[in-house]
Amino acid sequence: MSKTAIVTGGARGIGRGCALELAARGYDIALVDLLEPEMKRTAGEIEALGRKALTYQADVASFARAHEVVADVARQWSVVDFLLNDAGASNAKGILEIKEEEFDRTIAVNLKSCFNYIHAIAPIMLKQETGGRIVSMSSLNALSGGVTSAVSKHSYAAAKAGILGLTRSLAKELGPKIAINAICPGVIETELGNSLTKARGPELTKGIVLNRLGKPADVAQLVAFLATSEPCFITGQHFVIDGFQWSC
Repeated sequence: MSKTAIVTGGARGIGRGCALELAARGYDIALVDLLEPEMKRTAGEIEALGRKALTYQADVASFARAHEVVADVARQWSVVDFLLNDAGASNAKGILEIKEEEFDRTIAVNLKSCFNYIHAIAPIMLKQETGGRIVSMSSLNALSGGVTSAVSKHSYAAAKAGILGLTRSLAKELGPKIAINAICPGVIETELGNSLTKARGPELTKGIVLNRLGKPADVAQLVAFLATSEPCFITGQHFVIDGFQWSC
């Protein structure tokens, strides 16, 4: 019997990499993103692996839309085994530049989106005999603070740090039926960060013990493990994937 997953931010980057890895491991995937052409492309790649794909164009900051999406996936597939909250957006403005609405939007897309989709899916997973698994994408900057990277100023770092608190708290609320964890990637080569990595690639690599930048596949392997591992005795944790980035 196939398993099912919802992946927000699944059109490209880390989300796409995770969606394809899960599909390769037998999951049907529901993709949620604003980028419809890229999302359709990823859906085609999932179907080429022999799995089913659903696509939902949605602003993840919308609470109401999150509930619509999750309800429709559950209606079509009956069971939702896994949720990956990967959707995110950067904000490179410092405290003296940022406007209130820009700060609010950064928090909404990166942090509130996780709340939206967990709030929608938790009642479904709690009723399922098999429960469910949830992973939310935080960031190394949740631990180090945003100081040098163009995508990691204070609003982004604050939102990603909030994901860690949300994860630890909800692990206690939703256990033992639902296991929920977070991942903190370091510098990963994605469409979102390409301008940064192209301009500062050699400099950034010097600060990484494994001497390379991360790939979406590096994150996808851990996401797949947290989604599929049996038995599961891991919840409320965060995992750093950064090649041991000793300077940030």
